[in-house]
Amino acid sequence: MNVMIENEPETETTEFADLIRERRATLGLSLAQFQERSVDPVTGTQVKSGWVHRLESGESVIPPRRAQLRALAAASELPLGKLQDAAAAQFFGIERVWAESGEASALVRRTGRLTEDQREQLLRLIDAFAPPGQDQS
Repeated sequence: MNVMIENEPETETTEFADLIRERRATLGLSLAQFQERSVDPVTGTQVKSGWVHRLESGESVIPPRRAQLRALAAASELPLGKLQDAAAAQFFGIERVWAESGEASALVRRTGRLTEDQREQLLRLIDAFAPPGQDQS
């Protein structure tokens, strides 16, 4: 019996580019002004305005490294984590699952220490407590 697996079509996200473009507009900064502010406080690395222009225009760019992300965080006045998550989504297809509470995040981290059976039992327990009508995927 042959089993065919249909690949899910990949959709390109522009989450990081949109974030930078929108934030720059909100701050009312030109590309040159944004470049002046785009300096990593740790290494002194500066993100050039040409790279930002290509990013915002949807052209191909090399994904930013940590120093560049810190520089962009300084320029955009956004938390580094927000930029890291948006860059991970756009450049690597990594979507972070956010939890409103620290307790939920702690639970997720701790489940890695459980056996497969224990994780399945935990999922059943969570499903039992979930309010009716909620998605239980």
